[in-house]
Amino acid sequence: MMSHSSSTTSVNGFYNFLTRGLDNLDHLFLSQNFMSFHFLQHVLSCLRSFHSQLTLLVQKLHLPVGEKWLDEYMDESSRLWEACHVLKSAISSMENYYTAGVNFASSLDDHHILNPLLSRQVIRAINRCQREIVVLEEENKSLMETRMQDISLRFDENVLIGSKFNGFSGFRGVLYAMKNVSSLLLVILLTGLVYCWPQTSFYRSGGHEGNMVFGSSFMVSTSRLHQRVAAEVNQAEGQLPGVLLFEYRRARVAMAELKIELERAKECGLVLSQVDIHDKIENLKDCFGMLKCGAESIIGQLDDFFDEIVEGRKKLLDLCTHR
Repeated sequence: MMSHSSSTTSVNGFYNFLTRGLDNLDHLFLSQNFMSFHFLQHVLSCLRSFHSQLTLLVQKLHLPVGEKWLDEYMDESSRLWEACHVLKSAISSMENYYTAGVNFASSLDDHHILNPLLSRQVIRAINRCQREIVVLEEENKSLMETRMQDISLRFDENVLIGSKFNGFSGFRGVLYAMKNVSSLLLVILLTGLVYCWPQTSFYRSGGHEGNMVFGSSFMVSTSRLHQRVAAEVNQAEGQLPGVLLFEYRRARVAMAELKIELERAKECGLVLSQVDIHDKIENLKDCFGMLKCGAESIIGQLDDFFDEIVEGRKKLLDLCTHR
């Protein structure tokens, strides 16, 4: 998680915290493989940090008990909860795919010669994994179509003006900022880990830079990250729609390359030694191993985030009850 500062206990400090986090993500995006686990883990870490700081800020603002601010906070935390459950469901569904891949890739270590019979068995195992991909992506597509209707991911373009942004000691403006930033981060996570779906904000939202009523720096940072990621998403989605996760696509390519090599040998009546395809086998094992490790790490982060959301809601309810 991002490091915290005492300045985040003020409204302006919170805006600055958002700006730094978004700028860090923007720099990281330029240095990482597109939609890699490493980048997406940082996106999720930022989402958790922003939520944590929002909860701390609310406790410092001494907001009136029984006012609408609590309902607005609860609505936003519920939205995060629902979206993260979609993420966890999609990541969990990858288990059959990467487990099958790891198992058949590791099984090749026991064979020094790939005769025609063994080659056919490996090809059938690859075909099973490729069928898992089809099922996985259809389920993820359906998940996006059904669940995303209930989770608003559009950037809020209804600009509040004047005193309305300062309502509840500035909380209303802070919550507006949090909703927009979390929408962007959720869209990145869903596009990378679940399915690249045309109804997400990458396709529907306008720019953010025109909304300069408050927090100009953070709005510029939001716009810059959104535009940079959107450009890459549009390019990648045109090549191969579906799950954009780098490690997932890398495993697909490695598996396809091994299958092509085996089918070529079968057609030519060749008997392959493990030496002939050693690099492809090792690459495949590495790809599935990275996919498994990354998926488990994301699930662990999501489980921690669920605990943080529950704890934050409880703290604010207790705060209102005991005042």
